Amino acid sequence: MTTSSPLPDPRLRPQVVPGSAGTGGLVDRHGRTATDLRVSLTDRCNLRCTYCMPPEGLQWLPKVEQLTDEEVVRLVRIGVEQLGIREVRFTGGEPLLRPGLPGIVAATTALLPRPEVSLTTNAVGLSRMAPALAAAGLDRINVSLDTLDRERFAQLTHRDRLPDVLAGLKAAKDAGLTPVKINTVLLRGINEDDAVPLLEYCLEHGYELRFIEQMPLDAHHAWTRGEMVTAEDILAKLTATHTLVPDVEERGAAPAERWLVDGTGLTVGIIASVTRSFCGACDRTRLTADGQIRNCLFARDESDLRTALREGATDAEIADRWRIATLTKLPGHGIDDPSFLQPSRPMSAIGG
Repeated sequence: MTTSSPLPDPRLRPQVVPGSAGTGGLVDRHGRTATDLRVSLTDRCNLRCTYCMPPEGLQWLPKVEQLTDEEVVRLVRIGVEQLGIREVRFTGGEPLLRPGLPGIVAATTALLPRPEVSLTTNAVGLSRMAPALAAAGLDRINVSLDTLDRERFAQLTHRDRLPDVLAGLKAAKDAGLTPVKINTVLLRGINEDDAVPLLEYCLEHGYELRFIEQMPLDAHHAWTRGEMVTAEDILAKLTATHTLVPDVEERGAAPAERWLVDGTGLTVGIIASVTRSFCGACDRTRLTADGQIRNCLFARDESDLRTALREGATDAEIADRWRIATLTKLPGHGIDDPSFLQPSRPMSAIGG
């Protein structure tokens, strides 16, 4: 089999001069501009993935602390109209649990300039929701799926819902929410052997597979780098059975390094968040379900927009707060630094 060379260094975005608060977009002190907004719509989830939360779940946010549908839409609108946001991804927890999701999507796709709008979901319930989301203007779907083995799925998620997820994938494709992407986390000693079957399943059905290195975002803080399945481990498994050739298409700020598979033109990607970080190309800003701005998945500080929103701040004042918050973005996540501390919030409360 032909193997690829080691993961190349990510291509850095062109440097820009940071603007002052009150004008322009979301520019940090290191010259990066945030144009991709990730919006967590809830911290709740109907699965209990072992790398995310305990089987009994977590203490959920009180409803009064969560942004209303109108508040979510207002903040997204400010981001798009005043701050240069061009991509919006709705996440959770599990965003399909948000009753007002289709309306939020419709309001977002109606904005000018229209952003690209996508959704990350576990796909439980997606077979029912896909037509409504497509009608609301949603562009595409990312689905989290770590195995095709029903027993192992139940072991990983503490729920027997694999048939629902597979039905949701098909419904998304049928509704035109494409490209349908599958996000997979491999855990050592648990689902490592699912790498090749997942790739072959995606090749057969026309889905785009992305492996993501497990990150220190679990609720019980049990992550260790030594136990993590790395990008190189994943490549070794895939190239044992398939021919991979590096994709020459410009990567830009995309987190996945991609390979063409078996000369088909179809690709597989690996997001090496830990071992080959791409912080220098980061173009993301994050809004939590309770109205906090986070500059990084691993940030330990947040900036509160909810209070300003509810105390009557104008759009311009909120935009200015967002710009100021962005200026504090660190140059990288610092996982390799001996002083690194895992964020207090787990992934389900931050939004992917």
